[in-house]
Formats: sequence, C-alpha cells, structure tokens
Amino acid sequence: MTTLQTIVLPEAGIGEDHNLFYRPHGPVGLKQKKGEFELSAGGHLSFNTFFNYFHLGKWLKICDFNDLALHLDGKGRVELRVMLNRVGLGAENIYCDVVSLDDDIARNFDLTPILKEHGEGVIFFQIRAMEDGVVFRGGSFSTTSEPQRTPKLAISITTFKREAEVRETVARLEDYIRAHDHKDDIRVQVVDNGKSAEIANSDVTTAFENPNLGGAGGFARGLAEATDAGATHCLFMDDDASFYMENITRTFAALAYARDPKTAISGAMINTTVQWAMWEYGAVFEGKCWPLHMGTDLRNPHDLMQMEFNSLHDNAANRYGGWWFFAFPIAQAKHYPFPFFVRGDDISFSLANDFNITTLSGVVSFQEDFTEKESAQTLYLDLRNHLTHHLVFDEMIPRSGFKTGWIAVRFMMRSLLRFHYSTAEAQLLAWHDVMQGPDFYAENVDMSQRRADIKVLSADEAWKPVAEVDLSEQHKRLYRTSRFKRHYIGVLTLNGHLMPFWNALGSKLVLRIRARANVFEAFCAKEITYFNTKRDKAYTVRHSKARFYKIGWKMAVTLAKFVRGHKALQARYRDRYDSLASREFWEKQK
Repeated sequence: MTTLQTIVLPEAGIGEDHNLFYRPHGPVGLKQKKGEFELSAGGHLSFNTFFNYFHLGKWLKICDFNDLALHLDGKGRVELRVMLNRVGLGAENIYCDVVSLDDDIARNFDLTPILKEHGEGVIFFQIRAMEDGVVFRGGSFSTTSEPQRTPKLAISITTFKREAEVRETVARLEDYIRAHDHKDDIRVQVVDNGKSAEIANSDVTTAFENPNLGGAGGFARGLAEATDAGATHCLFMDDDASFYMENITRTFAALAYARDPKTAISGAMINTTVQWAMWEYGAVFEGKCWPLHMGTDLRNPHDLMQMEFNSLHDNAANRYGGWWFFAFPIAQAKHYPFPFFVRGDDISFSLANDFNITTLSGVVSFQEDFTEKESAQTLYLDLRNHLTHHLVFDEMIPRSGFKTGWIAVRFMMRSLLRFHYSTAEAQLLAWHDVMQGPDFYAENVDMSQRRADIKVLSADEAWKPVAEVDLSEQHKRLYRTSRFKRHYIGVLTLNGHLMPFWNALGSKLVLRIRARANVFEAFCAKEITYFNTKRDKAYTVRHSKARFYKIGWKMAVTLAKFVRGHKALQARYRDRYDSLASREFWEKQK
C-alpha cells in the first residue's frame, strides 16, 4: 500500500481554523494533542474540507493508479457514508453502512469501483456515532498500484538570520522523514546565507554556508547540491515551514505516480491573518502577478468545491509556482534562478523551465500578510522583476514597449497617489536599473549597494514607535461624502495633486496596515498614518505637489526613453538570460 493522502487535523500555531479540516455536528470533541476525536451517540463528523477531501479528478489527471482504498482508524460502531461530489450534480451517496472500527486494525474500504466508474469529482466521507465512547483517530487514501518512479527528493531551505525558525523547521522535518516509508529517499538541505543558523549535519540534514546572495543565490546553491547528491526532484521551501508535514506526503506520492515526468507541485498560500480565505491557489504572470482563486471562502462547501473543479483547468503556459513550497523534477530545470536577489526569481524559474505545474488540495503554506511586508525595497524589487520578465519572455507574454513601460507607470502612480513619494523614487531607480541592461544584475548580485541606497532614500517611510507619531485625525467634508463621489474625486484630481488648496480640503487619516494596499483608502486625504498589525509601530506620509510633479516629470522622460530603446534592450536580455540563469554563473559567485 502507498499512502496518497492522510487526514489532517489542526495543530497549534499552524492554520488553526477548524473549518478547514473537519465539520462537526452534535456531541463531538477533538483531543488536539492526541490527534483524535471523541464522539457520543449521534455525534457527526464530515471531512468535506480543503485539507481532507480527496480530489479524485485532479489525482487522476496528474497520476496513474488503478485502485483506491479508504482506511479508517478508531473504535466503536459508526455509520460511514462515502460521498462523491461532481460538477453540477451535487453530493452523491456512494457508500453507506454501519461498521465497527476495530481498536487495533484500521478498517479498509475499497473505492476502486468509484475510481473506474467515475474517475472525476471529489470524494469525502462522514461518520456518525451509533453509541457513546466512539473514538476516531484518522484515516487515509491509498493504492496498491506500482508508482511510475521512486523520487529522490531534496528539500532545500534557504535561510538568512532566522535561526530559531529554521532550527524548528529542520527538527519537524527530521521527525517526519525518519517515520516516512521512504525515509531513505528524502533529504533536507539548509543553505545558510547568514552563516549563523548552526544547523548540525545528521542522517537526514546537510547544511551549507553560503554568501548572502538572496533567495535566488540560496536556491541556486540548493539546486546544485541536490543535483550533485543524485536527487531526482527538489522542493524549494521557506525557512519557517508554516505548513503541515502532510504537504510532503501528498507531494511525494504525486511525483511518484505522475504520468508526466515534467510534473511540478506548487503549494497554495493562505494569509495567517485571514486563514479561511485562499490567497493563491496557483498563479499566472501577465503584466503583473495574478493569484488564482484569490478570496475563495474555504469554509463554504459550495465555494470550496467550485474552486477545486475550476482548478482542474488551470493550465496556462505563463503559470508559476511560489517558492514557499515548490517541488519540481531536476531534469527539467534547464535554467537556474535568475539573479534577482529576491522577488521574482520564482516567477522566472517557472517561465524559463518546461514544467507541468499543478496544485493539490491541502498542500498549502501559511504566510504573513504581504501588505505588511511591503516597503520601498520590496516594491523596487517587484517592479524590476516585472519589467525583466516581459523583456525576456516576450514570446510567452508578448507586450509592446509602451505597454511594458506602462507597467512601471502603473506601479509608480499607485505609490504617488498614496503619498509614498520615496517609494516611487525607489521604483524609478528600479526602472533605470533595468534599462542598464542585464549586466546590472551580474554586477549587483548581492544587492548590497542598492539595499543601502534605498534604505537612505526611504527613511521618511520607515516604521517608528507609536509614541513618536501624531495619531490625531481630522475628517473633512470631501472625505465624508459617499464612496462613489470620493472615488471620482480621487481619480479625477489624482488624489488632490491636480487641485489647488488641497491642504485645506484634505483629511488627516489613521489607517490599519491592510488598508495600505488599497489606493481608494487614501483618497481625499492630505496626511495618512499607517499602523502595523501589532499597532506598536506607525509612520506618516503627507501630500506634496512639488514631489508629485518632480517624480511625474522624471517618469514621463523615462517612459519615452524606454519605448525608444525597447527592442534593443529586449534583445540584450534575451541574449544574456541563459548565461545569467546558469549553474556556471552562480558557481563564480561563491
């Protein structure tokens, strides 16, 4: 038997919204530390959840197996129902019986007839206690079919000055791998860009000290070490590993049974502050990053099923996988990461290599809110990689010189309308750096000079202790008008930059951090103070026509220059991409 998928229960500190794992009714209790449920008579559990349904259609689209079984572990008499949910047909009861769960032997239920008859839809099961004292410890879906291959999987973690987080992650991985059926086929690599993690080598883990060349340099080193160690597949992941180890069970099984040797698994992403909403279930790049199925309410069974059914058709050539969790076949990695330092290296890696990228239900990483991570430096890096992707991958994502340049204009206007003038200056610097050509990347692999430049440039947008910030508010008449009017005032006046006497008309606002990403929230303001999530730090930005027009003029001049030189610049990037995204390039940086 090979386990394809195991029931997941919530763990303290990792995605604790129970609606993502199980749906209880009646007298049901979870003993979280023991990882088991206790049910009294009439208690009911359903596993039609993001983490625990079995998406038969997706597994069969990716993999080749001929039989399927459901295993349940527990004790007591229960009514077991196995349900099949298909597009447009709702949930169909395909098995129902009263069974006794033995205390020592997991009950096995053959689902092969469903596999052969339907081959599509989502399978989930429900149990109802027929007596008091029923215990349910979990279950799994498995097959006896022979896999296509036995992956040699290298889990490669890049870390920088996050010593406690990476040590905890390594400890969790080591415990998991030592208990895995394929423990000899899975290894952990830690590429320590900070040379401070002090990870001990073991029977599972090997640590490598590396210069601080960003995520791109760390993962390039990880790919090289995995190749030299004889791995067939590599899994790039974050050092805090805020995910369930079940991610690896499902990923390893999918890679083993995959029909297409190009199959790569992209982990979904959920925001830790809104755990019930999908942030990204795969993504495509065109003009900007487009997260797929963003905002889906994972608590809602209908929305959840619709997302899964729709995800079967996410096959765009410009699809990419984020490196918080991305497993791929090494043989298909013809190009190494491009030297972006961070931000965008995962996008170009996916676009440059011939992977067949897919997602799996329940394979997800929990990440901090990206809006709080936003800064002048991250937006510098974001704009730089967006422009470079369109210069390099013109055949895949065609765009004229003007439309490519308009990406930069759009990025900068978003900053200018929110009074983040220093960020806009950093974005203008990114645009100029891209226009220097690919040699700029070769000469600034560690980004040390640019990081220092941007830190000085954006000092007025740095977080400060709350005690040092004026938190008073003043809501003027324009701000108090309807959302409709406020929107058009903001758009038509470019948030007051085209209107005289704005300092007399605009409001003083204090906004939560999540509002920072929304330009509308800044409309009709003259001064905005932003709080971080913990509300212990803040910073203030203020309306300035002088800075707006000065940066706007530079932006217009740069756009004209970019459009004139677009074709030549594009040719330079395409000629140089292969050499910069190569193992040889990265080995010279050690």
